Amino acid sequence: MANRRSFLKKSAALFSITNLPQFVHSEEINAAIQRAQNSTPEILAADEDFWATIKSAYTASNTIINLNNGGVSPSPKVVQDAMQRYSQLANEAPSYYMWQILDKGRENLRAKLANLAGCDPNEIAINRNTTEALDNVIFGLDFEKGDEVILTRQDYPNMINAWKQREKRDGIVLKWIDLELPTDDTDYLVKKYTEQITSKTKLVQVNHIINWTGHINPVKEIAAAVHAKGPEVMIDGAHTFGHFVFSVPELGGDYYGTSLHKWMSATIGSGMLWIKKEKIHKVWPLMGAPETLDKNDIRKFESLGTRNFPIEYSIATAIDFHQMIGPERKEARLRYLRDYWVNKCSDIPTFILNTSLTKSYSCAIANFSLDGIEPGDIATKLFTEHSVHCVSIVWENIKGVRIAPHVYTSLYDLDALVKGIHKIAGK
Repeated sequence: MANRRSFLKKSAALFSITNLPQFVHSEEINAAIQRAQNSTPEILAADEDFWATIKSAYTASNTIINLNNGGVSPSPKVVQDAMQRYSQLANEAPSYYMWQILDKGRENLRAKLANLAGCDPNEIAINRNTTEALDNVIFGLDFEKGDEVILTRQDYPNMINAWKQREKRDGIVLKWIDLELPTDDTDYLVKKYTEQITSKTKLVQVNHIINWTGHINPVKEIAAAVHAKGPEVMIDGAHTFGHFVFSVPELGGDYYGTSLHKWMSATIGSGMLWIKKEKIHKVWPLMGAPETLDKNDIRKFESLGTRNFPIEYSIATAIDFHQMIGPERKEARLRYLRDYWVNKCSDIPTFILNTSLTKSYSCAIANFSLDGIEPGDIATKLFTEHSVHCVSIVWENIKGVRIAPHVYTSLYDLDALVKGIHKIAGK
């Protein structure tokens, strides 16, 4: 009890921004991590003292409850500090520190990312976001007029727009899938992604997570079925890296892109491209690479000119923070938070959950609607009346409000969400 009182007293300091750095660098986090060694991820998921300590490492707003971490997540204070430290170093003598010092350290970062992704470092390119990563593939593959690409109407707009540009420029044929979600039917999903494949189909784009609802696709099964018919598989992993535990190569794709400023809590504007080693030579880089780079070298996708080295370097700190918490613990907590608010709203007669709760089909993100009320009205009232920031979704056949908590989200935050949903529903 004495330790608990001490923790709560120190937690009060969080309301003062000036006191935050001192608390973040105290021994509380290390002590909490050590204590966590004796708990399973599932038990620890409900340990509010532990997650309050993790929350203390963030500078998240005390007045706005941010439940749109699927868009972009805040970085913990230690990651912000790392970026500022490298920025200050670079600005002492930019052309020296950037090109002679910081540019040489990318290989260590590549190795850390590869270790987390479970792949060869020579399959990882570091860039700014999923869009940039996958645009290298979309615009870098050689397609001829009449070649087919299969994608869904529920895919992310940036990828759809890139493919439409190739359609206009090169005469490729886009073949559309319309998914009915939510679903737990793997056979249905595999069939939808493969039934339109012909001898002209060159690639199938598969979202690892449908960003609108949080639906997790059975990518491994889909990729295997697609490959059996011949085409390659490009995986949009914008919402998955650092969200739950998996190995990128085991997904079975040929190409994978992700953003690190979402669930990895890296600095805003950081991403990663993975290409299966034997496929690298097939893809032209989006930015012209030096002729000195071999066509099989993943580094050809990093020829961006002057780049933001401090952002890249701070990715390594985000990885350390992620590993400190523990990927399995993080995944269990995110599922616990999702289930917490959903279960407290399930008794509302007009409440509709647009996301499966089956473990293999969702994690932190869930989408809901209230029968008879527009999603935009729900999101607006949640913010104006309850300080809950989330996003309304109206896209193709998906209509609802997306809720995406993160590890710094408390049950108190979710209680405010639940209270707001009940009030809006008139219950």
